[in-house]
Amino acid sequence: MIFLQLFWTFFKIGLFGFGGGYGMLSLIQMETVRNHAWLSSAEFTNIVAISQMTPGPIGINSATYCGYTAVHNAGFDGFLAILGSLTATTALVLPSFILMILISKMFMKYMKTRAVQDVFTGLRPAVVGLLAAATLLLCNGENFSTPDNPWRFSISIALFVATFVGTKWVKINPIRMICYAALAGLLLLY
Repeated sequence: MIFLQLFWTFFKIGLFGFGGGYGMLSLIQMETVRNHAWLSSAEFTNIVAISQMTPGPIGINSATYCGYTAVHNAGFDGFLAILGSLTATTALVLPSFILMILISKMFMKYMKTRAVQDVFTGLRPAVVGLLAAATLLLCNGENFSTPDNPWRFSISIALFVATFVGTKWVKINPIRMICYAALAGLLLLY
């Protein structure tokens, strides 16, 4: 039963998740953590961190890890947990695959029409909203500690600001920033 639920859940996310992987994160979190309780909030945060660091699109990586963890948390291991990964990943990709096949010819023919341009103009603010929601959902106690522990909280905020400034204005490679932040966390919080 969990495999059907996984498939349907991630199929819906794939169908309505505009804006790429980061836009899907809020939908994935709402479905896997809140609606189905397959994962804890801390597990989801860890999955997002791993998904960002591994090669490939973050939405697909998140679906793969969420599928595995959901089946594992349901009491299944080994091959069935891997099947959960495959189910969630396939379900997430399938709507895009089907839609791209169906509309690719028509899009090329009608892409200059006013109606198609208006649809894309309407989707742009929605995509920005989904990205903003994903950002706000990740600003939680698991990622930033809490003010109850002032040292950890101040280190979290300092690392956030340094990473933002480093990638946005100083133009440091994001992979290097991840390594620097990991090293700083190890040195300052261990």
